[in-house]
Parts: sequence; C-alpha cells; structure tokens
Amino acid sequence: MITRFAPAPTGHLHIGHVVNALYVWNTAQAHQGRVLLRIEDHDRQRSRPEYETSILEDVAWLGFTAAAPAVRQSQRGAIYDTALQRLRDEGLVYACECSRREIAEAGVAGVAGEDLRYPGTCATKDLPDAPGRALRVKLAPSEERFDDMLQGPQVQHPHEQCGDLLLRDRLGCWSYQFAVTVDDMDQAITHVVRGMDLLASTGRQIQLARLLGRDTPSRFLHHPLIMKAPGQKVSKSDGATGIRALRAMGMTPSDVLDLARAKLSSSQ
Repeated sequence: MITRFAPAPTGHLHIGHVVNALYVWNTAQAHQGRVLLRIEDHDRQRSRPEYETSILEDVAWLGFTAAAPAVRQSQRGAIYDTALQRLRDEGLVYACECSRREIAEAGVAGVAGEDLRYPGTCATKDLPDAPGRALRVKLAPSEERFDDMLQGPQVQHPHEQCGDLLLRDRLGCWSYQFAVTVDDMDQAITHVVRGMDLLASTGRQIQLARLLGRDTPSRFLHHPLIMKAPGQKVSKSDGATGIRALRAMGMTPSDVLDLARAKLSSSQ
C-alpha cells in the first residue's frame, strides 16, 4: 500500500488538514503501507514558498513522518508534458478559449448543482494551442463504478458532471484534476485518502487515468470534514483553527491531535 498526504501551499496548515493526516497515516498503518508527501503547488498564482515552509514544519512538529522527501508539482512539468502528449496522440486534446464567466453565463450546471459543466463549446473549433487558451480532454460518456472504503459503492458519470475536463488553464497552470491523476499514477499510489469534498472528482480521475494507461485505479477513501457551520467546511482562512495559531497558544502536538479528533467527532 502506498498513499499520500498532499497539501496545497496556498495557506497555512489548519485543523482540517490534521484530520486528513490522521486518516492518511492511520490507514497506512492499518495496511502496513507507506505515506508519501506531495506539495500540490500547481496553482502558481496562489502558492507561496512561506506556506510550504510552514506546512512542512507543522507536519514534522505533529509527528507525521513520510517515507520519502516531499515532491512538488511545480517541479514535475516534464512528467505532465509527457502525459499530455499521450492524450494528444490519441486525438483527445483541444484548445479552449472560453472563460469561466462565459461557461457560467451559458448556464450549464453539473449534476446535483455540483459545479459548472463544460459543454464542449470549443471541441470542434480546431483552435491552435496559444497563450491565453486552456487545454481540455474529451471525456466520452461513461459510468464509473468504485467501492469507496468508507462511503461504500459509488456510481458517477463524469461527462454529465463536468463535461470535457480541464488539463491546463488559460494562465498556463496545470489543473488539479490532471496533475493529481498523473502524480498518483507516476508515484504508484494504491490508496487515495481525502475529504468528502473531493468525492465527486473520483470518477473523472478514474476515467482520465484509464485514458493515460492505468487500467486498475487506486482505491479511494473519502472521510468526513470538519464543519464550522452547516454546509461550510473549515478553510485556510479560519485563523482560529490554523496550526500556527494553536502552537502560539501553547498547545502541544498531542493537544492539536486531540482537538482534531474532537472536532471531527462533533461534526459527524
């Protein structure tokens, strides 16, 4: 078993990350597995070196130890380019000039109001890949079935949920969906342990991985989130739950881990 802890350096570590880390390391321990540490800094506009530094410090302070040094998505461009070329060779990639605002104005919602669904507006335009244009991959209609280790059997239809998937945005940044799918393949991740907010991403990542040559997908476990209010999860902007703030208050690693367990229990 190989799993991963993969924070984004767009803010400091908070108590929600600690809950995820507990699930990740506990799952690995239960299966005699290993945990890899990945810094998901694909968003070059929001990622900051100081956040990465504080994340790594807090992870070590809390006592979580990875099986290898951290890898950074910002240093994996050649790997993503190779994966992109594979999709190009299959005739599945096209340039897109639509802005998010234009997609929103088109009024195409994903299933259950999950997100905007891209309707394939540029799929037949044959636009050249140029600065200021995004890249998308064609997703054929499919039914993706998987058995979540905590949530049970799941059935998803990515084409209906999100339409053709974004690979690289108009600013040249790799998308989350593409980068993590390629990373999980390249790092041979067997188990993905993450929050419920990412459950809807699973089917599209399984389908994309299959297009990239992975026939047997990872196993998935989606755990509950810490909520600060009904329907509102704890986020990086919540200073009161930031690990930096809790450390400044004099809390020990054991105190923080106990707090994470207590908050998770009260949110369920």
